[in-house]
Amino acid sequence: MAVPSQETPAVRISSPAGRWILLTTVLGSSMAMLDSTVVNVALPRIGRDLDASLAALQWTVNAYMLTLAGLILLGGSLGDRFGRRKVFVLGVVWFASASLLCGLAPNAGVLIAARALQGIGGALLTPGSLALIQASFHRDDRAKAVGLWSGFGGIGGAVGPFLGGWLVDGPGWRWVFLLNIPLALVCVPVALRHVPESDGSTAAPGREPELAGGRPPHRKFDVLGASLGAVALALVTYALIEATSGSVLVWVSAVLGVAAGVGFVHVERSRPDPMMPPDIFASRQFTAVNLVTLCVYAAFGGFFFLTALQLQVVAGYSPLQAGTALLPTTALMLLFSARSGELAQRIGPRIPLTVGPLLCAVAMLLMLRVGKDAVYISDVLPALLVMGAGMVTLVAPLTATVLASVDTGRAGLASGINNAAARVGGLLAVAALPVLVGMGPEAYRSADAFDSAFRRAMPLCAGVLVVGAVLAFATVRRPAPDCCRPQCRTHGSVTTPPLEPQRAATPGQLPS
Repeated sequence: MAVPSQETPAVRISSPAGRWILLTTVLGSSMAMLDSTVVNVALPRIGRDLDASLAALQWTVNAYMLTLAGLILLGGSLGDRFGRRKVFVLGVVWFASASLLCGLAPNAGVLIAARALQGIGGALLTPGSLALIQASFHRDDRAKAVGLWSGFGGIGGAVGPFLGGWLVDGPGWRWVFLLNIPLALVCVPVALRHVPESDGSTAAPGREPELAGGRPPHRKFDVLGASLGAVALALVTYALIEATSGSVLVWVSAVLGVAAGVGFVHVERSRPDPMMPPDIFASRQFTAVNLVTLCVYAAFGGFFFLTALQLQVVAGYSPLQAGTALLPTTALMLLFSARSGELAQRIGPRIPLTVGPLLCAVAMLLMLRVGKDAVYISDVLPALLVMGAGMVTLVAPLTATVLASVDTGRAGLASGINNAAARVGGLLAVAALPVLVGMGPEAYRSADAFDSAFRRAMPLCAGVLVVGAVLAFATVRRPAPDCCRPQCRTHGSVTTPPLEPQRAATPGQLPS
């Protein structure tokens, strides 16, 4: 494919323009990153203030993950058609508007609807911020820019629980959402003034225009596939959350959810330009690693949802204390994720992807020590340090193995699928765990009832991690030495693996 005559400027990272672009993308993505970690700490106060049931709290978390997981692949392609800056700004404005609605919500129903709208905004701005970096920076600076974007975003994710606890204890839980408004008020003007527009028909010098998967620009949108995928997730999630009622509606939702899932697979196999091309799963290692991802992040999703409640409802921690308590895990990831990736590159991913989940399983069993009047140093901290060590061990090799399993031109697509798989795992865990361990609708209001259910949940999460470890040991193999390597080396999110940009190898050059 010939390089087009129209090109976007090749910005250097050391220039004022480069710093403005980096600031804009970090601000935008940090909004979504913060919301994925900060809300769990606020759940008990939200429940009390809005007189919400446990199911409503589950939906407060899951409504966001549902739309984000279902639409993130589609959101990444919108910028290539309509303009990356335009879609990114739209995503920021949409996210901030939904955040305002969350902060003003008079009841749980409005809050849940607003959280679903937030997820749509997140699906626009998260891949959009990464696309802006890839489209704007000079080829020699892109990897460094992506690394800085990932690192600063990781810091945002790391401080999320602490910041959420501070806000809940101070001005109130509504400010967990309202905080996004000033961030957007800074981000949007900076983006419009300092970030160049680009789309799938323009490219920085030395880069051919393309979309994820190496497809030509302006292909048709897979709206039907995205809709079926989101509907399938929504119906299955509803059936799991409301399963204890045993109503006809629950059974109908479950059947329709499975049918929508089957329809999604059929549509993706029959469309010429599917959102999730089935042939990418021809790589056995790619398929296996995504199954490992599903197991691992299902356990993580259940763990962090229930632990934030356990620390407050049972151990008696304040929201600030609970948020601060979770900092060691994300701090370890920020400090050592890059080194973990380097180690896995030397010894291969099989051992880290086996040992990491097993360490996390041990951490979840250690959490059984956390009960009434738990002492942080002796009861909580050891589990979170082991949890952090396990996540450090597995997350970077997981991303590297995903990228190494596909062609370089499909790196962005492969990472998007892996990121969505992690979100789906967390979504299903938050929906299913309370049902599996017998949590009633008012369980979070009773320390004894919640503690009893928590002690049944942690071994279940540990068992899912063991399944992931066994699967990794049986299927993961060392990648080729010239395979695609991650650019997001520093990572601090506990809810998803890092999102990698789309890439293309230039003629005569090995993939980076």
